[in-house]
Amino acid sequence: MKFKEKLHNADLFMTMEVCVIPSAVVTQAIASAGADAVLIDQEHGAIDIGALHAMIAATAGTNCSPLVRIPEIGAAHVKRALDMGAEGIVFPLVRTADDAQACVSMINYPPNGQRGWGPFIAHSRWKVPLMDYLSTANNKIVCILLIETTEALENIESICAVSGIDCAFIAKFDLSTSMGISGQFDHPRFLEAITKIEQAVLRSGIPLGGGPARTQEEAHNLFSRGYRLIAGFDLLYLKNSVSQSSSWAHSFKR
Repeated sequence: MKFKEKLHNADLFMTMEVCVIPSAVVTQAIASAGADAVLIDQEHGAIDIGALHAMIAATAGTNCSPLVRIPEIGAAHVKRALDMGAEGIVFPLVRTADDAQACVSMINYPPNGQRGWGPFIAHSRWKVPLMDYLSTANNKIVCILLIETTEALENIESICAVSGIDCAFIAKFDLSTSMGISGQFDHPRFLEAITKIEQAVLRSGIPLGGGPARTQEEAHNLFSRGYRLIAGFDLLYLKNSVSQSSSWAHSFKR
């Protein structure tokens, strides 16, 4: 469990690949290709609990950390994902400082949180005895908040004041949709919102994440603005690759 440490090393810039395809094979390929983390997506992906466990297990033997985006903020979702062996949780639709505090509490065991004890599966993923999992994992579980609503935009300063957040990740598709300008990433109001969030997060010292970055130029632009973590999508990579190879065939002339 090294991802929390990586996030708080200001010299590191990292990638996280969102996995919506319910496949341990796809996850293993991404992990072995060098991604710093996979985000196994139970909010928008077709991933049930069996696939979740297999995908988390498929990261073993690599330097890639398995994270899970849960369907909604809820202790039961957090507990199941962590007990399957996830190294961290990505929380969607965080709107207030109270939401942020609840997220931090859900990933920690008492007395610092409310996570229920039951790592019967998780301890094997991390190769520790069952009774050593708590002491091994409790301070290493990652808490990432998605900033993706107008409420989060309004409350960004108070959200960033909550202790225990390991990354604030700007989800621009949801944020623009929440603002009524879906996909209009060059809209003045959207650019103003992004600047406000970036400045608040960077001032707080919380690592900043965002994306997707489709090119090296886009990635370097984000890193130069203070982002530490960028993301892509397995399904979109696949579709883009197939579309490209199809174009080679369709454009060929004898």
